[in-house]
Amino acid sequence: MRNWFQVFVLVASLCILPAALADDTQIPEGFQSLFNGKDLTGWQVNDKGDMKVWGAENGVLYVNGSGGGWLMTDKEFGDFELRLEFKIPPKGNSGVALRSPLKGDPAYVGMEIQILDNDWYQKNYKGLKAVQHTGAIYGVVPPSKDVTKPVGEWNKYRIIAKGRQVTIELNGTTIVDANLDDQKEHYKQHPGLQRETGHLGLQSHDGRVEFRNIYVKPL
Repeated sequence: MRNWFQVFVLVASLCILPAALADDTQIPEGFQSLFNGKDLTGWQVNDKGDMKVWGAENGVLYVNGSGGGWLMTDKEFGDFELRLEFKIPPKGNSGVALRSPLKGDPAYVGMEIQILDNDWYQKNYKGLKAVQHTGAIYGVVPPSKDVTKPVGEWNKYRIIAKGRQVTIELNGTTIVDANLDDQKEHYKQHPGLQRETGHLGLQSHDGRVEFRNIYVKPL
């Protein structure tokens, strides 16, 4: 009896598993996918980028080293909710661009939401600031806490930009909830904080960084 029951449980679990995996890649209601899982249709590099560094395979969009600049969406977005997953290697460094033009560094001419191997950089860069940690609006607003997963694991970003309010959720925890009008002291160095619309983007810094399940919903 026990053997038949074990077989039943195994067969049932195998039937459920594909459905569970499919749910992981299902487009959330009201969202549109920015990545088709197989190529870079809908994306372009910014003025200092190199498309050769970027690629796509097995449902993953990746950058394989430095020199790729920023990979930017063809479309522009103003108010939106952005969801994506990212995975970095040891010493990993990357970022997500918001409301950026195609020319210039999005960290300044737009906004950059930082992606970093916090542990390694804190140990090896004494001058590292909180506004450079994962989840920060780079150079402007630090995350309230570090909730990044260990290097090599997937992290989930949920980023909402609505008017002057930017909310960043990492792995289910809100770590930034900032009104950009309260950051006027940064406007000179980061004029992109005043932009109302622009491209979304992903950064090539060094090492292989992977992205998947990239969805956006205009608000």
